[in-house]
Amino acid sequence: MGRYSRLRRIQQMDPQRDFEQIYRWITHYEFPRDYLHGTSIAFLRDYGVPRVSRLLDRTQEFERAGQKRYDDTVLITYEMVREGMDSEHGRAAARHLNRIHGRYRIPDEDFLYVLATTVVGPKRWIDRFGWRRLSEQETESLALVGRRMGEMMGIPGVPDTYAAFERLHDDYEREMFAYDPANRRVAAATLRILASWYPAPLRRTAPRVVLAVLDEPLLKALGFRPQPRRLRAAVHGAFRVRAALIRLLPGRPERFPRKPKARTYPFGWTLDDLGPHWAHSRPSSPLRDETPPEGASAPARSSVPPAPPQETR
Repeated sequence: MGRYSRLRRIQQMDPQRDFEQIYRWITHYEFPRDYLHGTSIAFLRDYGVPRVSRLLDRTQEFERAGQKRYDDTVLITYEMVREGMDSEHGRAAARHLNRIHGRYRIPDEDFLYVLATTVVGPKRWIDRFGWRRLSEQETESLALVGRRMGEMMGIPGVPDTYAAFERLHDDYEREMFAYDPANRRVAAATLRILASWYPAPLRRTAPRVVLAVLDEPLLKALGFRPQPRRLRAAVHGAFRVRAALIRLLPGRPERFPRKPKARTYPFGWTLDDLGPHWAHSRPSSPLRDETPPEGASAPARSSVPPAPPQETR
């Protein structure tokens, strides 16, 4: 397959109708690693918000089981889209995600921001370091997957275009980014997870490479100094060389999708493996557009005051 063959097919498609197929092509064929890199940066952006990081710091989830937490977040999105978001499996994954979140009183604005990072983060990373920029159809497909995910989570006010997600993302960060010691502790725990993926001689360097691609407002909120200019230039240059080399390769064949490989689950996983163990004892509620079982009340979500520290992933 030619390097641009799939892009030409995507440009003939309607994102409103085909957004899930386009999303699969983005994540499994066109930009599998870049999409995950963008998602990893989205994780770190969440920690720039003190009321997000304080609860994560208090629960010590990233200290005790950080790799599982990372894997579960990636995998549950994969499971929601794998057979179609409105398939029975996709709906079961959404119900499981809501069951996990149901333990916490999370402000809707925090849900919306974290959702926005999963749309805006990969888009910005791919446009910056991918082998090509995302097309208009691909960009809107990311937003439509995010919108449908938000609807299935019962979040009110979910944006319906990429431009609206981007405005929400940037406005929230301008208002909410602030340094807190918890931000740095949770971010440092996540950087240790990322470093563990590499051979021992590279583990001291890997976190600095990550920090070299972060913007100054995020670094300030996390409590890290900008990396030296030479290192930033070298890292950015290396990513661009990588992009140029990928551009020379043929497209990934349809029969060889790149699917998630979770370090936590070397022999595979089931939906019930994902999330903390306590979630399995919580009842699962129907989605908002599903009929609740006889005698059960329909699930409801109401906005709550953002005073207490909250968890959003």
